[in-house]
Amino acid sequence: MFVCAWKGADKLDSILHRAEQEFGKAFTIHRLDEATSGLILVAKTHECQKRMNAYFREREVQKEYRALLRGKLLGERGEVRKPLRCDWPNRPRQIICTDEWSKDSITFWEKVAYEGNTTRVRLTPYTGRSHQLRVHMQSIGHSIIGDEFYDNQYSLENDSRLLLHAYRLEFRHPFTKAWVAFVAACPF
Repeated sequence: MFVCAWKGADKLDSILHRAEQEFGKAFTIHRLDEATSGLILVAKTHECQKRMNAYFREREVQKEYRALLRGKLLGERGEVRKPLRCDWPNRPRQIICTDEWSKDSITFWEKVAYEGNTTRVRLTPYTGRSHQLRVHMQSIGHSIIGDEFYDNQYSLENDSRLLLHAYRLEFRHPFTKAWVAFVAACPF
């Protein structure tokens, strides 16, 4: 196994590393933010990785996240269409921006329930930009609870984790073409 010196020993423990320990070769298909829980796909072969990457690129994978937002989000459903780019001086933060480096970003949201002064939502990203769900929810005034980057009410004492969870993935199996669906119960 190859370990990049610039990543450091503290980055060695990862999903990919654990998959390699358990199954031998493993290949990255997609990523989650470090603080996001839930489903992640890892390929056992390079050919599987290649086919799955094509599915993601062509938006043939259905993704659903669950999140708990601050405040009561009005309405039953909606969409956020705001371009994003890296906030270079403050990496890894992303910002909404319309310059030539920004990328179109679309998130669909649906209210699941109010819970006190919070809103449980179903989030469906059409695009898959870094921190997209987090920035989009913050941009409409309802940051995800526990978001150390975008929640201006974040408190290390009160927020034990980011309340964002990769809940469901559905796609055609890369070899059999059968439709498959995976769900990971939301831990919050």
